[in-house]
Amino acid sequence: MFRSQAKIVAIANQKGGVGKTTTCVNLAASLVSKGAAVLVVDIDPQGNATMASGINKFELSNTICQVLIDNSDISDALVTQTNGAYHLVPANEDLTAAEVKLLDYLAREFRLKNALEEMRYSYDYIFIDCPPSLNLLTVNAMCAADSILVPLQCEYFALEGLTLLIDTVDQLAHAVNPDLKIAGILRTMYDNRNRLCSDVSNDLKTNLPELVYDTIIPRNVRLAEAPSYGKPALYYDKNSPGSKAYCALADEFLAKDPQSVNLKNTQH
Repeated sequence: MFRSQAKIVAIANQKGGVGKTTTCVNLAASLVSKGAAVLVVDIDPQGNATMASGINKFELSNTICQVLIDNSDISDALVTQTNGAYHLVPANEDLTAAEVKLLDYLAREFRLKNALEEMRYSYDYIFIDCPPSLNLLTVNAMCAADSILVPLQCEYFALEGLTLLIDTVDQLAHAVNPDLKIAGILRTMYDNRNRLCSDVSNDLKTNLPELVYDTIIPRNVRLAEAPSYGKPALYYDKNSPGSKAYCALADEFLAKDPQSVNLKNTQH
């Protein structure tokens, strides 16, 4: 069956603790439930997306590290059975040393992009879970990606950090990936009792209306618990506010993508 090329989306923010991994695995699982074929690529040495998918990062012999450093075929690292029903290229702490080794490679920024080429006709969407910093691994993700989804906690320094990220994206677009753009900004860990959350949220909608998703991800205990059980919230507590919010995000994500009308779920 013919499939158009997958859209590659990097989930990135230079600030940690804003819900990158939570967004990556929950949006991926929600899209699969709606008929999309999805691959998650974990390039964070913490391996949080790997663990949140029900895969023990400590028992892996083939990960994205071998793909980036040893030129291993990415299909050899592919995990097709996860608790999110998406496919996964996992990561673990080996990536920490790998980042140093990458410095010795020519065209080191394009290692991930080149590795993913063979996967682009097997999926509708490929999500890359990035580290919480602008390092060589994150640059690899941005070189490979068509767009960036930015999870953003509505707090005091959020807008300042967002400005820096937008500047970084502009620089990378000029230098290595002219097609790179920000697909959207997702407000996460939202507490409607907090006046600051409301103020920051309103500032975002006022200043970047075309980029901010209408969907807001609430601060939710069940959503926070789910990774410790190795499951996206959809499979941990599908009726939780967090799970429902990511399902709504998936609908909004698909509505903005004309390619989604041709979804055919062919994952095995």
